[in-house]
Amino acid sequence: MVAAIRYCRPEGAGRVAFSAVGSGPVLMLDPGWVTHLRAQLEVAAFREFVRVLAEHFTVVRFDKPGCGLSDRDGAGGGFEAQVAAALAVADAVPAKRFSVFGASQGGQVALALAARCPDRVEGLVLFGTCANGADLASVPVRDALLRLVSAHWGLGSKVLADMFIPGSDPAELEAFANLQRASATADVATDLLALYYATDLSDLLPRVRARTAVLHREGDTATAFDLGRRVAAGIPGAVLIPLAGTAHLFYAGESRSVLEATLDFLRPAAASAALLTPRELSVSRLVAAGLTNHAIATQLGIAPRTVDTHVENIRRKLGVRSRAQIAAWVTENSPRWD
Repeated sequence: MVAAIRYCRPEGAGRVAFSAVGSGPVLMLDPGWVTHLRAQLEVAAFREFVRVLAEHFTVVRFDKPGCGLSDRDGAGGGFEAQVAAALAVADAVPAKRFSVFGASQGGQVALALAARCPDRVEGLVLFGTCANGADLASVPVRDALLRLVSAHWGLGSKVLADMFIPGSDPAELEAFANLQRASATADVATDLLALYYATDLSDLLPRVRARTAVLHREGDTATAFDLGRRVAAGIPGAVLIPLAGTAHLFYAGESRSVLEATLDFLRPAAASAALLTPRELSVSRLVAAGLTNHAIATQLGIAPRTVDTHVENIRRKLGVRSRAQIAAWVTENSPRWD
């Protein structure tokens, strides 16, 4: 897989590297705390995960500020800089509406995007993440790990590899440790890990309006399963999908179950057209045109109460919550079923 690298520049920040592969609806992929667009694709399991997603979506990845192929002059700007970078990438693609797959610390970025941009984020998959980074470990453990990463990034990257993919063979552990070091310097890695521990997005959970699935391995040794359960419980309408295994990395261990759950949840909305009756398709078009239920009833010559029922059925079948989301679905998918 060859991914061409492009650049964009968030306002007041350095250049951010991003790539897009595949075709179809846009899926932003944030794999975690440190990133490297090219080096990650050298990991066979990661490359295969992206390849399968790219059969269904335009998969967009980006390097966080200070990481990978983005400008390396420091992470700067904290969490808000990461959110701004993700939005700048979406604008550069360009993607007015998109779904997001966020894993680990990338789940926090995905959460913020969904809560703050409900008109743009239509689907959300969170893997192995938490709302409050302080819940990941006790203060002494967090401080010890930060000191280790800062003072001895070589050893720190190996300790993190043991935490993220426990039970892996030595070659896999060494490869992931090398990937972390290639992605960020010791200073940037320390800053980003400290940022994860310090970020609390609990108050944003009730504001998420996108269809949301929370995937979490029950034996995750880096992020306890209960933290994912709390995220799902705090987002209106979210579904929790428990998965077997201990690996914290979505592409490690039994990755097929992660792929299948993601594809089942985020399958292209066009497939939903087959679920709508001809009358419901007509009503959905009129909703997109801005007509009220009463106006739709007049135009179609049916009772307003019947239109109410059609609209409710459309919302249920498409898995959306508002007339605006119905309109967005019609706008994106009407060429496919006209």
